[in-house]
Amino acid sequence: MFIWMPESKGPLVSLKLVGRLTDADYLDTLPMLVDIAEREGALRVVADLSEFDGWEWQASYDKAAFGINHWDKVRRIALVGTLGWATLAARIAVTVATAGVRIFDAGKYEDALAWARSDEPDPA
Repeated sequence: MFIWMPESKGPLVSLKLVGRLTDADYLDTLPMLVDIAEREGALRVVADLSEFDGWEWQASYDKAAFGINHWDKVRRIALVGTLGWATLAARIAVTVATAGVRIFDAGKYEDALAWARSDEPDPA
């Protein structure tokens, strides 16, 4: 499931991913992300993967469909949590998104929020 964190405001979307994501999880959450992107012009995403355990096949398809239509509206993606999931998510994101992507160790949630909110240039 996706848990919306209280720091989500304006273009900043902070989500905690818990357990195995289902198609229903994506169908509930993706319209809200689209609405925020259209309203704010861009998204700055912080995803806490510390309790994430993967996704179902249909959920993967929905995620891909969202990406094809909306990746250009994502400005930054901060991934927090276990290195395995964060690295996989980062590899996927950098192949389809023009957004800056950065991985933060578990426990560095505040650092991830600060980076997602900032306009500091990404290192080349």
